[in-house]
Amino acid sequence: MTTLDSGVRVVTEPVPSVRSVALGFWIATGSVVERDEEAGISHLLEHMLFRGTERYGSEEIDQIFDAMGAEINAGTDKEATSLYTRVLDRHLEHAFDVMSDMVWRPRFGELETEREVVLEEIAMYEDDPQDRVFDVLGRAVFGSHPLGRPVIGTPEVIAAATHDQLASFHERRYRPQSIVIAAAGSVDHDALVEMARAVETPGADGAPAADATAIGAPHFERSVRFLAKDTEQYHVCAGGPGIARDDERRFALRVMEGVLGGTSSSRLFQEVRERRGLAYSVFCFSNLYAHTGEVGVYLGTRPENLAEALEVLARELVRYVEDPATEEELVRSRENLKGRVVLALESTGARMSRLGTSVMNDLPILSVDEMIERIDAVGVEELRALAGELYSPARLSLAGVGPDEQAFRTAIEPLAASEPADPRTLASAATGAAEGHAPAEGVAS
Repeated sequence: MTTLDSGVRVVTEPVPSVRSVALGFWIATGSVVERDEEAGISHLLEHMLFRGTERYGSEEIDQIFDAMGAEINAGTDKEATSLYTRVLDRHLEHAFDVMSDMVWRPRFGELETEREVVLEEIAMYEDDPQDRVFDVLGRAVFGSHPLGRPVIGTPEVIAAATHDQLASFHERRYRPQSIVIAAAGSVDHDALVEMARAVETPGADGAPAADATAIGAPHFERSVRFLAKDTEQYHVCAGGPGIARDDERRFALRVMEGVLGGTSSSRLFQEVRERRGLAYSVFCFSNLYAHTGEVGVYLGTRPENLAEALEVLARELVRYVEDPATEEELVRSRENLKGRVVLALESTGARMSRLGTSVMNDLPILSVDEMIERIDAVGVEELRALAGELYSPARLSLAGVGPDEQAFRTAIEPLAASEPADPRTLASAATGAAEGHAPAEGVAS
């Protein structure tokens, strides 16, 4: 890794056996740094990067990457924006030249056209109840905190956005100190550093804008939220606060997910889908942020199966808190996680993404052997403590999308225990939850 005088960081990982390079620009800005009246500006700005620069027109950018046999794409999330591609090594310099211009000098042209594209994207998202339920859960878990807002934005903000507003946001957020250039594959580090150094980066002087780490942690309160929508299924999430991205327990969390609901042999998949046929899709998930995180479980089921599916879910969560893994489940989940980590890193795109996100978030870049060692160190007692902290039913907020709110609220009663149980032992807490009394938050810690 090299840090330029401007503050831009360049990080590379050579992979001698390939002829391609995965290249990405990672910007430490996302929806969490937006004010309420800016909700969705980060996402709209990401779109506008493709609408031309001082030197390249919008259609010309498409033609250049098509001629390379490459795709260029971008993404926005809660705390970061990225622009990335994968090209033959002989095209790297040209790709870098175009992408750096897109990042540093977008023209914000064709705003009206791209505004309509984003409004269509929002409309498409509004029509997808499986997407919507995760944002309903985000609001239930994070409340009014910026982490609870959808990344995609609101039609009102997008419709009112101006060229000057986008330019001002870009000037504040796309600062050299907030940008990481990452590459993996057939790449020479010194050559990429020289490409980056040759690009005059605007806004290099002055202090960087506040990033996601400057946004305080949210105040959590358990809540239930429902979005009425004419759907064939009820889409349900149960979730709550998780752990921060630098928490050493993140390896235990991934192992825990493999046992609970992250694989086809996991408890939720087997109990809800395979044994009872109550859902096509059921899984657990987690998101890790600067100060906190989010964990949850999703399932989609028809109205006639809703009550039974949620009863099974409640029972499995209580059982998981009490008995997080047998030795066989633990070994299988650890091996599964190690396999997925190693297989993913056979992709230059995955390697580049790991470099960019790790450096941007000041996380150590662990070797494969170091990651395997951390995974192998996860034991049952660590899972027990984490499960009690994260997945006790009484601490989980609930979100639903479907046709009938009253039916939803009736069905979630097994998950909606209202009084804490005696927190003196984990076993008594789990028993209390099964009887409708929730364990005290953090009891397993």
